[in-house]
Amino acid sequence: MDERHAGPQPTHDTQEAHMAYLLALDQGTTSSRSIVFDSQGCILAQAQQEIRQHYPQPGWVEHCPHEIWATQLATARQALSLAGLQAQQIAAIGITNQRETTLLWERRSGAPLGRAIVWQDRRTSAACAALRAAGHEPWVQAQTGLRLDPYFSASKIAWLLDHTPGARARAERGELAFGTIDSWLLWQLTGGALHATDSSNAARTLLLNLHTRLWDEELLALFDIPHALLPEVRPSSADYGRTSAEWLGAPVRIAGVAGDQQSALFGQACFQPGMAKNTYGTGCFLLMHTGERMQQSQHGLIGTAVAQAAGAPQYALEGSVFVGGAVVQWLRDGLRAIDSSSEVQALAASVPDSGGVTLVPAFTGLGAPYWQPEARGSITGLTRGSTMAHIARAALESIAFQSAALLHAMSRDAVAAGGVPLSDLRVDGGACVNDLLMQMQADLLGIPVLRPAVTETTALGAAWLAGLHAGVYDGLDDLAQQWRCERRFLPTLSRDEAAAKMARWEHAVRQTVAA
Repeated sequence: MDERHAGPQPTHDTQEAHMAYLLALDQGTTSSRSIVFDSQGCILAQAQQEIRQHYPQPGWVEHCPHEIWATQLATARQALSLAGLQAQQIAAIGITNQRETTLLWERRSGAPLGRAIVWQDRRTSAACAALRAAGHEPWVQAQTGLRLDPYFSASKIAWLLDHTPGARARAERGELAFGTIDSWLLWQLTGGALHATDSSNAARTLLLNLHTRLWDEELLALFDIPHALLPEVRPSSADYGRTSAEWLGAPVRIAGVAGDQQSALFGQACFQPGMAKNTYGTGCFLLMHTGERMQQSQHGLIGTAVAQAAGAPQYALEGSVFVGGAVVQWLRDGLRAIDSSSEVQALAASVPDSGGVTLVPAFTGLGAPYWQPEARGSITGLTRGSTMAHIARAALESIAFQSAALLHAMSRDAVAAGGVPLSDLRVDGGACVNDLLMQMQADLLGIPVLRPAVTETTALGAAWLAGLHAGVYDGLDDLAQQWRCERRFLPTLSRDEAAAKMARWEHAVRQTVAA
């Protein structure tokens, strides 16, 4: 358990009485967190608890739904206590969550039928491959923006229905409920009064038609999933009922829900087409706002719904780097080159460049724009003069190279669709505090990289969505003015130098794929 007080205790004086407070519930893959924000977007307090990962078979990843709920509730209570606030002082709750993770539960008792299947789980690879082989992917992608992949929820739901005794018949009778983690938390928080999700989470299921923002009957038929299982879809900033008084001491309005990456895009104030953010975590998740038009990528990216209030649907392009910060963990745990991840910047900065070394961290294949799932990692360009410092620098560069390749693909898609090229990149996630990495990213992209004053943008986005519906904020302009840049990283390389570096990277990728 990790409890941290991240700011001064509120004084509750006359001026403070006019301050609104928002509670963000941030349920992630490895932990549950809760953060209390004031209406200026400042963190007052936060609490965090890890959740266990279950690996019953190779390629399978599961979570305990009871543990998810218990840790999320515990951290919410802890954060309120650390902030010195009562539930009655919270204007609204926002929820953000790991996306695609899938579970079923009984409507009558609220009991889950078993563990949740996590987004990382690959048990339905064969089922998705069969659908691709049958020629369904182009049509599915046109409706959903997504690829036929186990990553998304639909094949997980079908697997649970087929492998849980009696589940399919019970689902047909309307006795069961499906949910991603947001729906599970909403059900628990409201005492079973609400079975709902938001459009950003629904867009990750392979069952939502992005054009209509409705569950699609043809997609349901393709995956053989009963409509009776599904939650109601609402905007991300909307009325989601109130918590039962027993959980926090008094009922609290729930007014925002969004999947983690869309929530981070919102928390970065990327409200206009052409604005983009990159989250540097274990992997990297890059989203670019594309406006009211769902754009088909020509470079292997996926389309998704952005988090928003009611109104005309808005979309984003998304791409993922499978191994981002995880390459630093590999340096620490695999090569034992460093004792802690925080040491990598000093080690990499001890040499002026990588000495010609290129590391392609394809430990689990390469994602967009390469889509080479069978590729494996490589280190090229080694000489007798190569040191661990050169490898460490190449490891950091690999994060920047992969993100640059992804962003270049996004920019080409945007320009081809009549949009504008990216003018800057907003960054968040644990690795964005690494100044050397951020400078590398700016140099490769040739545009400023902006690190915000509040890097907990996933939770902030959920708080903003809740505050928007609760009337804490007047509108998006109000929120955009709140976003503050802590540091701008400006490119220092010429475009020719950056192109030469990218060419070396692409050469190393081709060698890796061919190996």
